[in-house]
Amino acid sequence: MTEPFPPIEPYAHGLLDVGDGNRIYWETSGNPDGKAALCVHGGPGSGGGRGSRAMFDPEVYRIVLFDQRGCGESLPHASDPAVSLDHNTTDHLIADMERLREHLGVERWLLYGGSWGSTLILAYAERHPERVSEIVIAGVTMTRPEETDWLYRGVGRLLPGAWEAFRDALPESDRSGNIVAAYNRLLNSPDEAVRVKAARDWCAWEDAVIAHEALGHPGYYSDKPDDGLMAFVRICAHYFANDAWLEDGQLLRDAHRLAGIPAVLIHGRLDLGSPLKTAWELSKAWPDAELKVIDDSGHTGSPAMRDAVLEAIARFGANGRSNKSR
Repeated sequence: MTEPFPPIEPYAHGLLDVGDGNRIYWETSGNPDGKAALCVHGGPGSGGGRGSRAMFDPEVYRIVLFDQRGCGESLPHASDPAVSLDHNTTDHLIADMERLREHLGVERWLLYGGSWGSTLILAYAERHPERVSEIVIAGVTMTRPEETDWLYRGVGRLLPGAWEAFRDALPESDRSGNIVAAYNRLLNSPDEAVRVKAARDWCAWEDAVIAHEALGHPGYYSDKPDDGLMAFVRICAHYFANDAWLEDGQLLRDAHRLAGIPAVLIHGRLDLGSPLKTAWELSKAWPDAELKVIDDSGHTGSPAMRDAVLEAIARFGANGRSNKSR
């Protein structure tokens, strides 16, 4: 079993003005002259887990973390209902990543992330393939309507009680329609009690899905500070209600733009919320991507998934610093 690297602290950090009144938090750690790697967090709206640093050899990599708009330490924070999400879309996040790359003087970087981070990585890499040296994804998603419908409706076939509670928390007139869009409306209600209840009900459903997986545990999503939970759910519902502003099947259709970018796609066979089919389809459309299926893992990972991530990142680190800073 491969062990993560010991905890380290960033040697630089800041808030980058990306326009529209937004400033995104970023930090760098590891080797300032090392191979650049960007950690792209999931959610959307979760904020960048600082533990991602431990997946990289700090002597080899210049490790870059950032919090996407509206969450983590980025400002303004989406937990405030007065903060508009009109300028928080996939295109805005892609542009933010490019601004950060330019700000840090990085020519090319490895991209690492999973879940929603996978969708954002793919969207960025298809837009800017010349800026990406390698990709490592743990938990492949493309945020297609069929994937969102599965997570918030289809998987309810396996968890009927929890799903009915999720559905019935909505006004009766919204229960037979687009559930995600209905929650999105509640999360932007002028009534704080309505917003808080909607956020808690949303996380209760997410928790039920994760807790049902192998190695899952209760409270995975709900165990956040109040502000973090509200930003997470509000941004999630905003993105998923709008299909992440991607055409249906766009990322798979444009996978040819990833040609020449080596990648390792790591996915849990027991992932209930994001079934293996998405990773399988992407690997077939992207010859440079190696698919590793982790038999004992669900969406939240396992020691075997962690080992696969560490191995992939170490392998790409040994390939040299083709993407080192200017």
